[in-house]
Amino acid sequence: MDAPLPTPLSSLNHRHNQKPNGCIIDGVKAAAKMEGGDKKKKGYGGRGLFENASFMKWGTEDVLGVARHHPIPCCFAASLLMFMAVEYTLRMIPPSSEPFDLGFVATRPLHRALESRPNLNTLLAGLNTVFVGMQTGYILWTWLVEGRPRATISALFMFTFRGILGYSTQLPLPQGFLGSGVDFPVGNVSFFLFYSGHVAASVIASLDMRRVQRWELARTFDALNVLQFVRLLATRGHYTIDLAVGVGAGILFDSLAGKYEESRKTPTIISITNGALFADAKKPIWDALNASLKCAEKGVGR
Repeated sequence: MDAPLPTPLSSLNHRHNQKPNGCIIDGVKAAAKMEGGDKKKKGYGGRGLFENASFMKWGTEDVLGVARHHPIPCCFAASLLMFMAVEYTLRMIPPSSEPFDLGFVATRPLHRALESRPNLNTLLAGLNTVFVGMQTGYILWTWLVEGRPRATISALFMFTFRGILGYSTQLPLPQGFLGSGVDFPVGNVSFFLFYSGHVAASVIASLDMRRVQRWELARTFDALNVLQFVRLLATRGHYTIDLAVGVGAGILFDSLAGKYEESRKTPTIISITNGALFADAKKPIWDALNASLKCAEKGVGR
């Protein structure tokens, strides 16, 4: 008697219990091929719409295995249900009221302390500006000195889209904003609230440091970024959503910059100069050209 075919969910759970080897991989491929053949024979009509659906093959052990081996996606599923209940029952903020910001509530004592001590607020603003200079200096250093442009490309992507989004939706300045002439941008000039370029640039620099294994420097930047996060909330310089999206923007645009770099490194099959096109056919360059084209044809044939 043939052994029963593994269900998709049981195969996922089985993967966590055994180390992969050639026999297991070949067995899974063979099972998938046989299952595909059965589907072609049975079809999806006649006996029922969901007869060959994946969930019809799930058992209790499969479901419990997913919860055991993949707790994070399960927590996300539970949070989805929770926030759906919160969202659909929450009273919305009326147009005449200030936006509700949980970060402002959490930093209310610090906001009062900075409001009553202008010199302390100016000192922290100056230190934050120094940190912005450190971010900028590191990102430019990686390109101009080390010859690694990814962080710079990422920052250019990030600030371009920040400008587009910041201009598209111009949020009101939060009540109680504590400005400073030494805060970046220096001079009490206007700025976009959404999203935080301070936070995003720090994330970009930190990710680059991890890529080249500068672990201590990366941890230092992360700690300073957390302090910057708290200060910007306490001074009402950004809403919480600006800072949270700043973290995501740093990660996203670093990834996009990496994909851009990879796309520019795609090799071509052969490169021919203008002189080679008009060279004598008896010269060695034409022999190399013909050999390259034959290899390319064999590769396409395979």
